[in-house]
Order: sequence, then C-alpha cells, then structure tokens
Amino acid sequence: MSEARKLTVRCPDCGSDLTVDAVTGEVLFHKKPKGAPAGGKDFDSLLKGIDDDKARASEVFDREFAAFQDRDRLLEEKFREALKRAEEEPDEGPPQRPFDLD
Repeated sequence: MSEARKLTVRCPDCGSDLTVDAVTGEVLFHKKPKGAPAGGKDFDSLLKGIDDDKARASEVFDREFAAFQDRDRLLEEKFREALKRAEEEPDEGPPQRPFDLD
C-alpha cells in the first residue's frame, strides 16, 4: 500500500497516533502516547476520586434523609397554616358562572 493512501491522525481524546487508510477509513495501526497512562489518571488518583464520590454521596444521602424525617412536621405545619387561613377568610360560595351573568 502506498504512503499516499495512508493518513496519520492524532486522537483528540487519548492523544494516540492513528494510521488510517484514506480510501476505506479503516484504522490500520495505532500507537499509544508515551508517558501518561490510559485515561490520563493513575490508579491512586482514581481511588481518591472514588473516595471523594462516596463522601459526596454520603453527604447528599444524610441531608435528604434528615429532610425526609422532618417532612411530617413541615406538612403538619403547612396544614395548620392553611386551616387557619381558611377559618379567617370565610368561603363566599361557588364563583359565578359566565353564562349566569347574561
């Protein structure tokens, strides 16, 4: 295969060099970049990321659990306020229908 039918392209995601057939678009060869591990992170940083995610998830869970336990008190308080407002403002009956105004 001649060199004119081959293209060398750098992957924007992982940085590896790809040799591609210009006619078919098939990847003929790929060469990983030297230095950085795949994915751009080493094992220790990935483990630290998992620990951070666990801590964040635990904080969110604790906050939502506390809100759930406090939910009954808040609903009761809202109900009492609505009941108080309903007693202060007496009901005026059903609203007038538009065709009754004719």
